[in-house]
Amino acid sequence: MDGNVIKIVVLAIYLIGMVAIGYVYYKKTSDFADYVLGGRKLGSWTAALSAQASDMSGWLLIGLPGAAYVAGIEAAWIAIGLGIGTYINWKVVALRLRSYTEVAGDSLTLSDYFENRFRDNTNILRLVSSIVIIVFFAVYTSAQFSAGAKLFETLMGVDYTVALLLGGAIIISYTFLGGFMAVSFTDFIQGMLMFFALIAVPFVMVAELGGFGTAFEGLRQVDPNFLHLTKSTGGGVISVIAISSNLAWGLGYFGQPHILARFMAIGSTQQVKKARLIAMVWVSISLTAAVFVGVFGRLYITGIDDPEKIFMMSVDTLFFPILAGVLLAAILAASMSTADSQLLVTASSISEDIFKKYIKKDATDDQMLNVSRFSVIGIAVVALVIAFDPNSSVFGLVSYAWAGLGAAFGPLIIASLFWRRTNKWGAIAGMISGAVTVIAWVQIGKVSTATIFGLYEIIPAFIISSILIYVVSLATEEPNQEIMDEFDDAISKAIK
Repeated sequence: MDGNVIKIVVLAIYLIGMVAIGYVYYKKTSDFADYVLGGRKLGSWTAALSAQASDMSGWLLIGLPGAAYVAGIEAAWIAIGLGIGTYINWKVVALRLRSYTEVAGDSLTLSDYFENRFRDNTNILRLVSSIVIIVFFAVYTSAQFSAGAKLFETLMGVDYTVALLLGGAIIISYTFLGGFMAVSFTDFIQGMLMFFALIAVPFVMVAELGGFGTAFEGLRQVDPNFLHLTKSTGGGVISVIAISSNLAWGLGYFGQPHILARFMAIGSTQQVKKARLIAMVWVSISLTAAVFVGVFGRLYITGIDDPEKIFMMSVDTLFFPILAGVLLAAILAASMSTADSQLLVTASSISEDIFKKYIKKDATDDQMLNVSRFSVIGIAVVALVIAFDPNSSVFGLVSYAWAGLGAAFGPLIIASLFWRRTNKWGAIAGMISGAVTVIAWVQIGKVSTATIFGLYEIIPAFIISSILIYVVSLATEEPNQEIMDEFDDAISKAIK
C-alpha cells in the first residue's frame, strides 16, 4: 500500500475515534452544567493534560518549531516564559479560582464568576467579557483550523480550503455532541499523543544527523549564533525588547478562559497539587522538545518555504508510514485540543451570558443546551472565514489572541483572587483597557517605526489594565460586607 495512503488511513481512524468519544458523552450529558463544565468532576490527570493540551494548540508543533527553525535557540525565551507562566498559574490561581467559583454562586463560566464575584447588577462585566471572549477566540480558533489545514495540504496535496473545511467539520462534530467532558477526555488523549510525538522527533532526527556532537557542530557552521540565547542569527545581540516580549508570553496564562475552565472543573481543591506536578512535567519536556525540533530541523531539512511545516516534513521523512501517521495525528491533536476548548467556552458564553441574560431569562436547560451547540457551529464558521488565507501565520494569530485574552482577563483574575478591595468599576476598567490596548498597540505598530512598538502588546496592556483596576477600585466605593465575607470564605477554603 502507498505510504501516503497508510498515513491517511491512520489519521482517518484517529478522527473517527474522536467523533465516537463525542457521541459517547452526548449520551451522558444530562443538563447544561454537564455540557459546559462537566459537573466539576475532572480528575488530576485529565485536568492537567487537557489544560496543557488545550493551552499549547497547533502552535506547539507548528508555530514554535517554525520560530526556532528561523531564529535558533533564541526561541527558547518563549518556552521559558511559558514554563514560568504555567507554574505560577497552577500554583497561584488554580486553587483559589476552583474554590471561589463554587462559593460565588457556583459560577459555570468566567463571565458568571466576574458578575457573581463583584455583584455586578449592571451586567456590564458579563457583556464585556463575553464580547472579549467571542472576538479573540474567533481569531484563536482560526489559528487551530489553519494548523490542521496545513497538515492535510502537506500530507495529501489537498487544496488548503478543502483541508480547512474537513478539519473544521471534525472538530465541530464532537464538540457539538459531547460538550466539556468529551472535549476534556479527547484533550487528555491528544495531550499524551503530542507529548510522545515531540519526544520522538528530535531524538530520531539527531540520530540521523550522527549524534548531538555532530548536530551541534553542523549548526555552528550554519550560523555561529544559532545556539546562543543572547545573540541573534546573522550577528548582533538580542535586544531587551525581544527577550522581554518572548518571556511575556507567560503573562497570558492568567487570562485564558479555556485553561481557567479546567481549574474550575477539577473535582476538588485537593487534586490541584497532583495536577500541577503532571502539568509541569508535560509542559517542560514538550516545550524543550518543540524548540529542538526547529533547531535541529534547520540542519536536517534546508530551504523550507514555510518554516511552520518543519515538524510535519521531518515526521514524513524520518518514520515509516504507520508510525508517521500516528505522529502526524499529533498535529491534529494539538489543533483540535485547543479549538474544541475555545469553541466550547465561546458557546457557553453566548448561551449563558447573552442568550439567557438578554434574550430569554427563563430559558430551560434543553434550550440552553441547544443554543450552546448551535453556537459552536456559528463561531466555528467565523473562525473558518478568518483562516481562509493559506498564508496566514499560526504563530501570528495565536500571539494576537493570546495577548488579547491575557491582558483583558489576567490582571482581573489575579486582583479578584488576591485583593478583596477590588470592585466592579475597577474590574470593568481593567478588562476594557486591557483588550483595547492590545488592539490599539498592534494597529499603531503596523504604521509606526518606533522601536517601542516592537514590544509584545501583552506587556503594555497588562500593565495598563493592572493600574486601572487598582486606581479605579480605590477611587470608587469599596465592596460591601457581603462581598468581603464571601472573599474571606472562598480563600480560606482554598488555602486550608
